[in-house]
Amino acid sequence: MTRTDRAGLSTAPGRTVLISGASVAGPVLAFWLHRYGYEVTVVEKASAPRSGGYPIDIRGTALEVIRRMGVLPQLQDAHIDLRRLTFLHGDGSEVTSLHPHAVTGGVEGRDLEVRRGDLTEALYAAVRDDVEFLFDDSIRTLDQHDHGVDVLFHGGGARTFDLVLGADGTHSQTREMLFGPEEQFHRYLGYCFAVFTMPNTFGLSHETVMWNTPGRAAALYAVGDEDEVHAFLNFAQPEPPFHAFGDPAAQRDLLAAVFADAGWEVPGMLAAARDTSDLFFDAVSQIRMPHWSNGRVALAGDAAYAPSFLTGQGTSLALVGAYMLAGSLAGRSHSEGFAAYEESTREFVTMNQDLVGRGSATLFPVTAEALQQRNDRLRSLTAMPAREGRPAHSALTLPEFALTT
Repeated sequence: MTRTDRAGLSTAPGRTVLISGASVAGPVLAFWLHRYGYEVTVVEKASAPRSGGYPIDIRGTALEVIRRMGVLPQLQDAHIDLRRLTFLHGDGSEVTSLHPHAVTGGVEGRDLEVRRGDLTEALYAAVRDDVEFLFDDSIRTLDQHDHGVDVLFHGGGARTFDLVLGADGTHSQTREMLFGPEEQFHRYLGYCFAVFTMPNTFGLSHETVMWNTPGRAAALYAVGDEDEVHAFLNFAQPEPPFHAFGDPAAQRDLLAAVFADAGWEVPGMLAAARDTSDLFFDAVSQIRMPHWSNGRVALAGDAAYAPSFLTGQGTSLALVGAYMLAGSLAGRSHSEGFAAYEESTREFVTMNQDLVGRGSATLFPVTAEALQQRNDRLRSLTAMPAREGRPAHSALTLPEFALTT
């Protein structure tokens, strides 16, 4: 017996899947799994697709994913034309001013930078009519057995699915349920950061200005001519401040203490951080796992392999990884599909995670000597990088997977 989904594609028995998370990897998984004949449900703890958020980059192989999904033209229209990246000394004087791609390794005219909300809106719109979305809910328990996964939701519902896929971020609850505490996979990179919005009283337009002293950075990012800018604070911390995670007041107190004697526009940024309603604070870290699946459950995106913002590849890895996981399941059993997913995708993931060991982290030096060396390197950079960008960004050629009709 077969089922028929809302788009008229046949869905064979053993092809129901629950995806946890509706940010980036989740909708991409839903889009492609629907086309491979799965009946898909997406559960998301937020009340709607999340808007706003810090701008994100889409580079290399990830561009082909969004092209195949049909949303590339829409995102090209939403592209942020960031024109200048200026670095400042601790006293506020200029170190140098560059085109952003000279630092990021992006490719002018090809790679995209968009507001995170524009990406999530485009991905959700591409799949919302074809799959079931459960907002304001999340997975409470998972119980695997030979014939599926019994899921109890926090909202009180209980259902059984053939597969469950976790796309619920760096601090994934799905991962914790199946693989254990985050600490065993968490690779702390020695920094913490905070991002939030504040009024653009600086006259900034299509540019980022970054202030540095050893172990501290502050940046203001104007994506256009809007009345708001994205504020960013980053600081070195030998051990993760566990007391501050989940405690906004403690986060604000820690920022105030670390940046207490900072100059430039930092005092105003700290005041804005006290009042803002959209402060996001976290450790700069990666998730590194020996395996991305357990029985009938697998992970994608940051839940499986968060690379940290230091690589600039978090969104791109989520897009590519979700495409590869969905395609690897097409026409295969879940065990074969999960094995194929890891075999085909892990090298690409590792190459991009390793970008933090090849210079990305040096944007935030922790000693005066290292900061001077960084500034000297920045002054020596050419205006634009090579046309091919960084090899890791395009190290995987996307395969074509057969559709189920």
